[in-house]
Formats: sequence, structure tokens, C-alpha cells
Amino acid sequence: LEDVPVALFYDNAMLPVVRELQSALAGIQFWVALDEKARPDDLFFSAREEYSKEAPSRPELHFNDPWFFCYTGGTTGLPKAAVISHGNVLTNAANTIVSWGLDHDDVAILNAPLFHAGGLNVFTLPLVYVGGASIVCKTFDVDEVYDLMVDEPVTLFFGVPTMFVMMQEHKRWERADFSQIKFVISGGAPCPLPIFEKFWAKDVEFKTGYGLTEAGPNTFWLPAAFVREKPGSVGKPLMHIEVRVIDEAGKDVEAEEVGELLIRGSHVIQEYWNRPKDTAAALQDGWLHTGDLARCDEDGFYFIVGRRKEMFISGGENIYPAEIESVLHAHEDIAEAAVLGIPHPKWGEVGIAVVRIHEGHSPTAASILADCREKLARYKIPRQLFFMEELPKTGAGKLDKKQLELIFKDTFLGK
Repeated sequence: LEDVPVALFYDNAMLPVVRELQSALAGIQFWVALDEKARPDDLFFSAREEYSKEAPSRPELHFNDPWFFCYTGGTTGLPKAAVISHGNVLTNAANTIVSWGLDHDDVAILNAPLFHAGGLNVFTLPLVYVGGASIVCKTFDVDEVYDLMVDEPVTLFFGVPTMFVMMQEHKRWERADFSQIKFVISGGAPCPLPIFEKFWAKDVEFKTGYGLTEAGPNTFWLPAAFVREKPGSVGKPLMHIEVRVIDEAGKDVEAEEVGELLIRGSHVIQEYWNRPKDTAAALQDGWLHTGDLARCDEDGFYFIVGRRKEMFISGGENIYPAEIESVLHAHEDIAEAAVLGIPHPKWGEVGIAVVRIHEGHSPTAASILADCREKLARYKIPRQLFFMEELPKTGAGKLDKKQLELIFKDTFLGK
């Protein structure tokens, strides 16, 4: 990590930033414009063949050499730069192609940001490796997604749950044709079951994936035969990957018990950039401690329960927000939902729910909570429910619970 970058690529959206940086980054030899130049001496990417002789020679690369820095999502804490190596990327691509059954005819829509491990490594690089294609979109636009599915030979689609909520709310959902799609993967956060069921009703193989910036991100695969038999399961580990589920004492738990998920394999990073304490905490004895809670059933299929940081304890009972959020999503009036644990003087913590309502609907908080009482144990029912016109999102499109906690941290006063 002692070498410094020699090239910087930019587009028109970044022109003001590039002009500000140019005087401070004298070490950059090649400033390459994808569109308009920031200054006359910069190079056009479109004319790269003309100046290829000027480019730096290709360095000798090794398996553990850094390839890029990918920042963690930061939904529950400060983002950290995971140092992704060439070996991590190669392993992820090979595992994904073989286990997921990708080939040169596959085409994916890429509208997750390239600074996000899901955008770059779920389908994009594996498809480059196998000779397939990714359609790169500047952002997530529902109409554009539907247009591409009609006009292009799209076979694969990856997104986070909020993207699928927007697709299902859209007027084109009812008549959308997904017949050429091999499968759709949801990742980045737990996906509520009602979202699955709406895709299944259209005969789409919609499944949940699991990954994290520090490992691949692809770690599991759920075969088509088990998509509806094991709803919500991420499947079994890919090739050359080991996983464990441990309790707080570090011992492996029994089947169906919840514990922290640990991962080991050559797709796992070796460090966070300039964060030795965080590296030591996350990587212990060769195992990546994910901070995610999981369980494995009697058949060896894994389920992600939620983030350990999001779990809260109320009256001595462990509560997993993803379970409650799935119940809320099943309510006909609710478009999006988030559940948080906040301090309480008697119970230690209690849950509150924050929801966005479908346009034109007008349920009361009391009616929604009454529905929860029919489907959840009493201690899991949110103590209060709040409505928002829009729930905050991260740059990767996931619900930003860190921001929600800041908004609602002082709302509940122990009533």
C-alpha cells in the first residue's frame, strides 16, 4: 500500500471536484476524462488507443496485492475501507460463475453503485470473467429497469429490497414480463417475505443472497429447487468457503439456534486500510466475524436473521427487527418499514416502528399495531409506530437505520 495512484478517471458530474483536486494531487500522472476535460492537457478516454504508449507499464501482480478499497455500508457504524485484493476478486468470480451457473450468454442490469461491493462484485466482474455482459446504469430508475427488460436480453438482476419495493409499487408491475429472467437476487439487507411472494406469483425465481464487503461478497447459493421450499434462506456455502455460527462464548451453536456468522476463505479480505484495531477485531484466527446473526436448519441451509448491532433485548428477550419488518411489509397499507430498539427505563429496550404508507392509503397506527398482535409474540410488538413520507437511504439504496436512530432516539419517553 506504499504506491500512489498514477491515473484518475472522471466524468462531467465530477468536474468541479476534479478542478479542485488537481492542484493538490501532483502525483497523478494521467487525468482521464470520460466526457468533458477539466483542463486542456487532460486525456480523453475515448482516444485511449492514441496515448497507450504513454501509459505506465503493467505492474507485476500477486494474489494478495490490493486491487481496490471498498468502503463498508455504514448503516450501523462508520464506514471502513476494506482492502480488496486481486485474489479476493478472482476467487469471488470463480466461485460465483461455477456455483451460480453463469455463462457467456448472461446479461445483468447494473444499477447498484460501483463503490458498493454488490454493484461491482455480485454479477459485474464474474460476468466480465466469463464473457457475459452488464448494462451499466447511472442510477436506479424503475422505468429504465422495465425498459431494459423489454429491449435487452437481460437474464439476471441484483438489487436491494428498497429497489424491489419501488418496482412492485410501479404502475408497470402488473404487466411486466419477466419470462427471460433466470433469477433475481436481493441482497444488502434482509428482504421481507411479501416481496418474494409477489415475484413468485409472476413465476420469477426470486431469492435472497448474502454477502458483505469484507467477503467477496458472494458466500452462499440457494438452488432453484429450494427457492420456495426454504423461503428466505441464502442456501449453502459456495466452493472453497467455510462458515460457522457461534454463540457469545465462541462455541458452535446447534441447528436452528441463532448466533454470529463467521466466514473463512480466499474471498475474505486481510485488512481494513489504516484500521489495525478494527482489522484485529474482525479477523480472528483466520475467521471473519461478520457481525451478522444467522441460523442453520437441520438440512444445512443458512438463514440470515439480522445484524447483531440491530438486535435489541427487551425484558431479557432477544428481538430481531427483520422478523417484525417482514410482518409490517405484509400489511396491505405499508410500502416500507424499519424497526429500531431504543432505551426504556423498565424493559431495557423496546421496539419502535417507522413506516412509509402506500400512496392513497390512510391506516392508523393503532390498526397496524393491532395487526401485529395477531402475528407476533407480545414482546415483539413495537411499542410505538411512526409515519414518514420517505425513509432515509444510504448511497447504496439501503435503509439508513443509523440516520433513523438519530431522528428517533429521543422520541420515546418511557410512557
